[in-house]
Amino acid sequence: MPLLKLETTVALSGSQRQQLLAPLSKIVADTIGKPEQYVMVTLGQAAMSMSGKPGDAAFVDVRSIGGLTADVNRRLSEKICALLVQSLRVPQDRIYLNFSDVEAANWGWNATTFG
Repeated sequence: MPLLKLETTVALSGSQRQQLLAPLSKIVADTIGKPEQYVMVTLGQAAMSMSGKPGDAAFVDVRSIGGLTADVNRRLSEKICALLVQSLRVPQDRIYLNFSDVEAANWGWNATTFG
């Protein structure tokens, strides 16, 4: 049920995309404490402006049914930013993250909802 959606200005090859998906999935599962079998990670390229300027940047949207607390969000931010700085070379101050706790009834899967 956790979802991490990454959008970035950085152009990535198919293999680079695949090499990024697995560590992001593991970070989400381990940090939130949810089974990785329910984690989804998406990665897309987007045009972005940050601080009124072009350049490499990233936006990360993390959604989960429970498990997101102030402490968990800080740890997710730290781990995800470190990975994106290392793998994409996006400066840490050009990465925004959003965390959303979703009610179980508002999350669908397998022709039903979790609530």
